[in-house]
Amino acid sequence: MRMITPELLLRAYAAGVFPMAESAESDAIHWVDPRRRGILPLDGFHISRSLAKDIRRGGFEICADRDFAGVVAGCADRETTWINADIFALYQDLHRMGHAHSLEMWENGALVGGTYGVVLGAAFFAESMFSRRRSASKIVLAHLVARLRHGGFTLCDTQFLTPHLASLGGVEISRADYHARLAEALEREGRF
Repeated sequence: MRMITPELLLRAYAAGVFPMAESAESDAIHWVDPRRRGILPLDGFHISRSLAKDIRRGGFEICADRDFAGVVAGCADRETTWINADIFALYQDLHRMGHAHSLEMWENGALVGGTYGVVLGAAFFAESMFSRRRSASKIVLAHLVARLRHGGFTLCDTQFLTPHLASLGGVEISRADYHARLAEALEREGRF
């Protein structure tokens, strides 16, 4: 029996915390509120020349919510993952409720990359991403940022700052700054 409900999970996001499991096999889920928080500024996304060239080259299709479960499964399909069975099921529930969305990259009928996250107000909480083709995750993130900007979002939370995200313009902010930005985003309405 799951101890965390979708409603509790939404309240946690609104309070600035998110869940993680130690591994795919772990039954335990813990709550995380990092001292330093990664965000992707929606007005500061960096598209390198090579990324712009990959986007222009095309040969792929970007879709939203065509295969949400496939995106979460793709994100969990790695040697170490924080996505256990309970977390997988919780995000499926949030997706059915209209609070979780995926952005996907399709090529020749195959899902080759994607990201998923949770929407509350004008905040998008990016959970994870995966890539089965060179540059797929970067291309998906470029499309995600454009979609969020167009939809009136003000915050794209990446939880942590990785070198990959930093190369795209991601920054790290203090917990206090994050909570202030989150409170502001929750007062608005974004459309995914």
